[in-house]
Amino acid sequence: MVSLLKLATITEEGVRFLSPHDGSPMLLTPEHSMSLQNSIGSDIMMQLDDVLVTTSPDIVRMREAMERSVRWLDRCIVAHKNPDRQNLFCIIQGGLDLEMRRECCREMVARDTPGIAIGGLSGGEAKDDFCRVVAACTELLPELKPRYVMGIGYPEDLVVCVALGADMFDCVWPTRTARFGNAVTKDGVLNMKREKYAKDFGPIEDGCGCPCCRPADQEGAMGITRAFVHHNAAKETVSAHLLTIHNVWYQLELMRQARKAIIADEFPAFVREFFNNLYPDRVSYPSWATTALRSVGIDLFKP
Repeated sequence: MVSLLKLATITEEGVRFLSPHDGSPMLLTPEHSMSLQNSIGSDIMMQLDDVLVTTSPDIVRMREAMERSVRWLDRCIVAHKNPDRQNLFCIIQGGLDLEMRRECCREMVARDTPGIAIGGLSGGEAKDDFCRVVAACTELLPELKPRYVMGIGYPEDLVVCVALGADMFDCVWPTRTARFGNAVTKDGVLNMKREKYAKDFGPIEDGCGCPCCRPADQEGAMGITRAFVHHNAAKETVSAHLLTIHNVWYQLELMRQARKAIIADEFPAFVREFFNNLYPDRVSYPSWATTALRSVGIDLFKP
């Protein structure tokens, strides 16, 4: 819906699209959305919601979208054919208005869906505002249900959102940035097209356990070097494929390590180490991150 809003008309019935290919009309309703997801056997099903970018100044339309999303959730619940084996997630809307977000949270939580998503973010809003919305929502959500922040993928965002009480995320960024020749590492993003990597025969990231980075003599490993990725980055799609494998592995490993640190009651130390790797001078931390982390008792400036 977001990417095709210019081709869409939203009414209480659903969303009418004009096909970007041939201009033919298409209608997506809450009921049809459930039917499609039931048919493909989704483990996690998302309700159809009415979503605006958070930077929209139209408060009246924002409230309309929030309230319609609640009504559409009710229709999704009725239409859902397999609630015993497919998990329907509601989606909280409300833009950057914290009271509207809280109102939506209360309505959605009352519907008792298996999981809860916070939607409508990563739409160009300031990071401070983004963090305030996540914090306002997670404060009201049940502790034993997964909290999913939609559209979030930068490593710093993941770590801060976990600190604020979120569990799950999705984003095209790790794969999209791979297409531009970028490797995501604990020390930041590396542009593998740079000439400095032309004769660098080390792995994409030292210590990484992904199939690309592990030595070729290990089972299932490819032993890919930075030089190989650099050589192909501007010539063949193979580099995009390899960096995609690496970047997705990095994101999953980051979340695994965060979970491990939480279970071991060492999460603040994990967060400080993560940010220290990205900002070795320990003074240029982004202010939005330090503010959000302080709100949950994590001080990056502690030794």
